Amino acid sequence: MMVRILQKAEPILKILKKLYRRFVPHPAPPPQAGDRDIEYSWIAANMPEGPGNALDFGSGQSYMGLIAARKGFNTIAVDLEPVRWFYKHPRFKFIQGDILKLQFPPSSFDLIINCSAIEHVGLSGRYGVTEDHPDGDIEAMKILKIILKPGGKMLLTIPVGQDNVFKPLHRVYGKERLPRLLEGWEILKEEYWIKDEEGYWICVDKETALDREIAHPSLYGLGLFVLQKPIGDKKRLNR
Repeated sequence: MMVRILQKAEPILKILKKLYRRFVPHPAPPPQAGDRDIEYSWIAANMPEGPGNALDFGSGQSYMGLIAARKGFNTIAVDLEPVRWFYKHPRFKFIQGDILKLQFPPSSFDLIINCSAIEHVGLSGRYGVTEDHPDGDIEAMKILKIILKPGGKMLLTIPVGQDNVFKPLHRVYGKERLPRLLEGWEILKEEYWIKDEEGYWICVDKETALDREIAHPSLYGLGLFVLQKPIGDKKRLNR
C-alpha cells in the first residue's frame, strides 16, 4: 500500500523539488572551488608505475610528487618559490629554480607532472617573476619535451576556454593557443571540465569547453591531458 502511494506521489515530489530549487536561494560553490580535486584525481588516476625518474614541474606544495615517489619514481619537485613539506621520502627531493634556466640534461625523465603550472610561465608580477616572456609557456613546453625521454609521459592540467591572458595570474588556452602548447606531443588521453549553472564541475566535450567565454579570471574550465613524447623525438637543447 505504502509503495503505491509513494509511486503516485513521485511526479508531484519532482515538481516540488524543481520549484524549491528555483525559488529558494542556496549558496553555490565559489567559482573555482574543487578545481584541484579534478586535477589531482586526474594525475593520480593516470600516474604510471615506476621505476624511473620523475619531475614535478611547478609543484607548489602539492603531494603529486609524493605519489610519484610512492609509485617507484626518483622524483624531483621544482618551483620558483621555496616550498616546505611536512614529510620526507627517500625518492623525493626539491630544487628551487626556473625551468627556463635549469640545466637538466636531455632525456633525464621518464615522467613529468605539469599540474596547473605551465599557464604561469613568463607572466610577471607573480611568483617572483619580474620580466614578461609572452611565449614563456611555449618555450617551457619545448624544454620539458627535450628533458623527457622518448616515449616518456607528461600529465598536464591547464585552464581552458576562449583564449585569454589574465596577467599576472594565468593564461587560458583555447582554439588558438592550445594547439601551439601541445605541438609535437602525442595526446594519449584528454578530458575537459566546466562549471555548470549550479557551480559544480561537470565533464563536457572539447568544443563546449573551448567555446566558453572567459569573462573573469576565476571562471575558466579545465583541460586534462596524458601526453607522450614521440619515440623518434631526440632533439637536444641548444643554448
